[in-house]
Amino acid sequence: MNHSSRRQFLGRTLAGAATLGLPSVALHAQTRAVLKAGDQKGGLRALLEAAGALEGLDYDIQWSEFPAAAPLAEALNAGAVDSGPIGDAPLIFALAAGTRVKAIGANRSDSYGTAVLVRPDSPLKTASDLKGKSIATNRGSIGHFVTLKAITTAGLKPEDVNIRFLAPADAKLALTQGSVDAWATWEPYTALAETSHHARVLVGGRGLLPGLSYLAATDAAIAAKRPVLQDFLQRVVKAQDWSYRNVDAFSATLAKIIGIPPEAAKLQFERRQQKWVPIDAQVIADQQRTADFYHQVGLIRQALDVRPTFDTGFATSA
Repeated sequence: MNHSSRRQFLGRTLAGAATLGLPSVALHAQTRAVLKAGDQKGGLRALLEAAGALEGLDYDIQWSEFPAAAPLAEALNAGAVDSGPIGDAPLIFALAAGTRVKAIGANRSDSYGTAVLVRPDSPLKTASDLKGKSIATNRGSIGHFVTLKAITTAGLKPEDVNIRFLAPADAKLALTQGSVDAWATWEPYTALAETSHHARVLVGGRGLLPGLSYLAATDAAIAAKRPVLQDFLQRVVKAQDWSYRNVDAFSATLAKIIGIPPEAAKLQFERRQQKWVPIDAQVIADQQRTADFYHQVGLIRQALDVRPTFDTGFATSA
């Protein structure tokens, strides 16, 4: 057999081996599931990496980071990601838009850091002072939610303020440059603005918001990757438990991962006091009140029943 014949023989033999399903690295790699995990700044990836909770995975994670919940919700709707952390208000908008997504895990936190911020030298003192003023926030975000709750609680109407829809980075710049009077945002942006003395809290979300946020997943991912999602959720819950037992260590690692000063990382983390809770009747009732409020102020066109957007079959016990 000449050299050319030997090469042809080897080629046919290797092709036959692949056809017969003989072990190969490539074939083995294809058996691992891939979780397309969406995230927000300072979110799940930072938590999981700091806690060392990504060790021993029998699936791969493909991370995508988003600056806010609205673009994350769009990615869920498009199937570009399988799951991601999302607040109660953005989940309402996703449901209203027909996104086939469900909350598979719920957590509660102190919502003080979801706040309306103003410049340190601003003459504004209370929510009622926002009448006729401009407020920057993301449409459908928890910042949008706290804005509307703050002004309506103060006796104002949505049309009494001028809401400008801007991404966090643009909103921060607009506030700093004075092109808006206020910025409605969330953690870690609130803590970062406070500790850098770029802004102060005019109205915090404590007492205005239920402090709910979720791990959401698409219907398609729940159907095809339920064991993977369950494992991922359990890792998040355990990592959260670890973080509150190691506040200083976690805050320092979080600061490095998301690129903010340690004092801002620690402030936002400590005051949130985030805890994973079962998706029970109280969670669903609180979410329904959020949906009813959005319908009341005209942000969604029709009343919504939020119950179909929950999957209570996932365990969150650490």
